[in-house]
Amino acid sequence: MDAATKIGVVILGSGLGGYTLARELRKLDREIALTVITADGGESYSKPMLSAAFAQGKAPASLVQKGPEQMAVDLSATILVRHRIAAIHRDTKTLTLRQPDGNETSIGYGRLVLAIGADPRLYQAPGAELAKIRTVNDLDDYALWREALRHGDRVLLVGAGLIGCEFANDLAGAGFKVTMVDPAPWPLGRLLPQDLGEEMAKALAGVGVSLHLGRTVASWSAAGATLDDGGVVAFDHALSAIGLVPRIRLATEAGLKVDRGIVVDRSLRTSDPDIFAIGDCAESPAGPLPFVLPLMAEAKALAATLTGTETPLQLPALPVVVKTPCLPMAVCPPAPGAVGQWRVEGEGRDRKALFIGSDGRALGFALSGGRVSERQSLGREMPDLL
Repeated sequence: MDAATKIGVVILGSGLGGYTLARELRKLDREIALTVITADGGESYSKPMLSAAFAQGKAPASLVQKGPEQMAVDLSATILVRHRIAAIHRDTKTLTLRQPDGNETSIGYGRLVLAIGADPRLYQAPGAELAKIRTVNDLDDYALWREALRHGDRVLLVGAGLIGCEFANDLAGAGFKVTMVDPAPWPLGRLLPQDLGEEMAKALAGVGVSLHLGRTVASWSAAGATLDDGGVVAFDHALSAIGLVPRIRLATEAGLKVDRGIVVDRSLRTSDPDIFAIGDCAESPAGPLPFVLPLMAEAKALAATLTGTETPLQLPALPVVVKTPCLPMAVCPPAPGAVGQWRVEGEGRDRKALFIGSDGRALGFALSGGRVSERQSLGREMPDLL
């Protein structure tokens, strides 16, 4: 490809954000030139399934819905796999690409979309390099992780948030001996009130997960983690699930405005009018939105903008379903900084919790067990995010 070739829209990233945007673009315009550049293999797959695939016996290949060749045909797009972006040159509207063979080339863009996602946050403590702590953030990671595990292995999982709980339930269901460590007093501590959090803890314990809550790892060795109370957890494999860090390096080096993520306005436009960002790497006016439903809304709005109809992002409340079969859960957390208190109804596994603001309005909710079916009707009652 000639260095001066101009491409209509270039999307960096073939994850859920990049491919969803590409599909939405093609619904509106079959002619616009479209290129997708990705550092991975370019397969289309459901990333949320990575934390729920072991118990279902799904090998990495079975998670692939379509390969990059078929995606290129379906999208009438050029898809460059195993290419990394070395630099964004805003003055010439070109990208420097590092090809699979290590050589560099250039490609032009008309408008550029950063859908480059986020990196797993690594747990830092003395000896961490000895523990070979793994993360699972894409299909390549999952393949390596699955290949390393043997039935009955002991897995130490650091982090009892949404992804941590999903992995714990999945691994325990697949026959692994799972131990979880988290400084919060109950699982999903940022999303649930205490009553529902304690029910989740009981449910995870019921499928064989050993919980060390209110604890942190003070130091690591090759086969054990010493907790801050002096206890030692032996393990065969360690997995970190303590959150994501938006990928902002490229944007920073290109001089784009960044904060917690790549800062965008309601049109998903960065501080450069020809560069946009969506998904886990972006920080919208509603803050970072690391969930699937907001990403789908972003892709739909941005596709309209890129094809000529400026469309500000609109976000209703979007409940999140937690994939924990041991205790089904749905959450719609209040906006960060919201003032109020939780009000819980029900007993045992089937509970409904509303986060009530100072004006008496419900600003968020959490549902467990049989009450999860109420998520859609409750979601319509919650305030919009944008």
